[in-house]
Amino acid sequence: MERVDVYFGLGSNQGDRAGNIRQAVALMDEAFGRHKALSALLETEAWGFQGPPFLNACVRYRIPRKGSPQEHATEILHQVKSLEKALGRADEPLFDAKGKRLYQDRPIDIDILYYGTQTINTEGLTIPHPRIAERDFVLVPLREVAKQELKRSFPEINA
Repeated sequence: MERVDVYFGLGSNQGDRAGNIRQAVALMDEAFGRHKALSALLETEAWGFQGPPFLNACVRYRIPRKGSPQEHATEILHQVKSLEKALGRADEPLFDAKGKRLYQDRPIDIDILYYGTQTINTEGLTIPHPRIAERDFVLVPLREVAKQELKRSFPEINA
């Protein structure tokens, strides 16, 4: 069965931040199989809003591919959104009058950063995750877990 490397960004700034990330990885391991690489935790200031500091990490899974990349990535997105809710995330994304995303505190945030080396643009999902190159809280831990194939395909990871 063909497999795909899927990279996730994890963040938490509420409650037991490290515990929230450990629990997220444990639930993701149940959903996707044992992770292949997990970065160290990185503490950073809240990005895009005023709030307590975040702990961030990146994790890589090798997941059996099902269907088209768009369908499979969308299925994975639904799974991680369910995991976020199971871990206490109750907020829905908020937007200002101009459609700009408003960020807020959260016990866990799980973002799909990369789905192999695919570029995916659907109504509800953009991969690679937008603004990765602007976010050291993603890039620093991502560099720890990224395979060379990903770094060659997306040079912004190495910048």
